[in-house]
Amino acid sequence: MPCNPNDRIRIFCWAGAGWTMIKIEDYAYPSGLHLLTRWQTGDADAKREMTNIFDAAIAGEFDENFTVLAPPDRVNSTASVHMLALAILHDLYGIESWDYYNTEPYRYVRANLAVSRLIGANKFYMTWALYAFTCEPLGQKMMYPDKFPPGADPEVTLINRDSWHLLETPDFTTGVPKAIDGILRVTEELTGVPPLLQISAPYSLAADIYGQEPLLTDVVNDPDNVNALLDHLGDKVLGPWMDHYIESFPNGWVELSEASGSPFFIGPENCKNMSIRSIRHMLRDKPYADRVFDNNFRGDFVAEVKKKGRASRRKISKGASSDRGSLLELTDAKVSVNPVFIMRLEADKVDISFYEEQAIQRNLPLTSGIGSPQIDRNSIADLDAAKAEIADTARSFVDAIKRVGETIDLPVDNHVGAPWPSHVYFEDVNGESQFELVEIILNEVYKCAPIERRA
Repeated sequence: MPCNPNDRIRIFCWAGAGWTMIKIEDYAYPSGLHLLTRWQTGDADAKREMTNIFDAAIAGEFDENFTVLAPPDRVNSTASVHMLALAILHDLYGIESWDYYNTEPYRYVRANLAVSRLIGANKFYMTWALYAFTCEPLGQKMMYPDKFPPGADPEVTLINRDSWHLLETPDFTTGVPKAIDGILRVTEELTGVPPLLQISAPYSLAADIYGQEPLLTDVVNDPDNVNALLDHLGDKVLGPWMDHYIESFPNGWVELSEASGSPFFIGPENCKNMSIRSIRHMLRDKPYADRVFDNNFRGDFVAEVKKKGRASRRKISKGASSDRGSLLELTDAKVSVNPVFIMRLEADKVDISFYEEQAIQRNLPLTSGIGSPQIDRNSIADLDAAKAEIADTARSFVDAIKRVGETIDLPVDNHVGAPWPSHVYFEDVNGESQFELVEIILNEVYKCAPIERRA
């Protein structure tokens, strides 16, 4: 299997009357999705065709195409595709998870960029198993399945109440941080897009190395300990990691991710007073703070849920069922750590019109997520009904994004050269995604008229 970036080997395939060079342009939307659908069903011819494509991609045959950015006058789409790329490389070549994420950055980046082209997401967004990669350098015990992303071992936590203060700054020149630097360097080389470091925000990192349940217990019973822990992680781990990264990539951006510290899990007030507070603490006096954002706070709808008279049986902290605050106050807090764009995630369950209004009022572009469960083929009971519903949903997203783009002071390049997710954002596309639904969503994107900028 060719994977040396210096080996520009021409890859050809048999096409009827003769041999022809493989071109990724031949798999533009929706042709690539149709091939992925056939591959997913186990079609042998599709697997051979996929092998030819990825032989060419890994050999560097598509590098020129990867320099072409999304059109700046359109509603665009981005997708996190690292799980799908892993599923494909495992099926085609037997590559397993650890090898995929930790070795050969050219193979990793080229495979992910090729997958983005195949599904038809026209703005590149390079991602990886960020939660696992953030806690692994600290010494957390990990689990690496063969064809799925790694994760922290939930049975073995790294720190506890008595030891967290002993945690020191890791070495960012070896192991996972070095592997990430390689991915970032190659991504910038091949696309021209500034690098984007993705790491956990303090609360989510704490949840992985301290334990979800012990941390939630402390959120309720000892919030001072939680805040001290979060600040320690920011001061000793995440802050120094960002410093090291910006020193290596002065034009880089940082994306923090905070699923565990989201309103849905710890409540809006705890999210504001712990998760978001700790991010602001970590970014104090950082000269690059305006290039750091967190767009992964999930479950905005809980800010509008009324407190019930009887305690919920769900394992959710008291802060989530007491004073939930208002949706506007939560949005203000979220914007304080993401002043770059307004994000609506599928788990938020709030109508897109609210985010459209907020984006216009705050003069920020709008991104709206398509959640993994929405396109998971194993979760769909009635495919025809799912198709109709997802078409309506996608249409409403595209219309809102277009209106925002035509109203705010949108830059000429429409942020297509920025590394963060834009417009219609597939939060996770993997080997179990229903590609017919992806095609329906992207159909709404591609048929949308160009953005008409205001004078």
